[in-house]
Amino acid sequence: QVHLVESGGGSAQAGGTLSLSCTVSGTTIVTSCVGWFRQAPGKEREAVAGLVPLGGHTSYGDSVKGRFTISQDSAKNTFYLQMDSLKPEDSGMYYCAADLGRGYCDMREGSFGLWGQGTQVTVST
Repeated sequence: QVHLVESGGGSAQAGGTLSLSCTVSGTTIVTSCVGWFRQAPGKEREAVAGLVPLGGHTSYGDSVKGRFTISQDSAKNTFYLQMDSLKPEDSGMYYCAADLGRGYCDMREGSFGLWGQGTQVTVST
């Protein structure tokens, strides 16, 4: 059985940094698309970043380009989201997700069949 377990998140001031990690058990992520989504209260879930470990191709949502970085450690079957220059509008529940075996990232929410439990990120002014 495949599980995604998130850690990290918490609170930061605007301009600060936070990082998230997601460890996958039960399968390898090397040939999958792994990604991060977020959802603020009253808003739809949006794609933040995606990565295919094999080849290292990444994609980012327009609102986080240049500030967030997705990376991975295949040996640990873990991927990360480094969030720099945080803004209050980055606040929300962050979810890691995996689209197993696709080999490229289709960042539509419905493409991802596996999800982490979510972790809260709060950015204050």
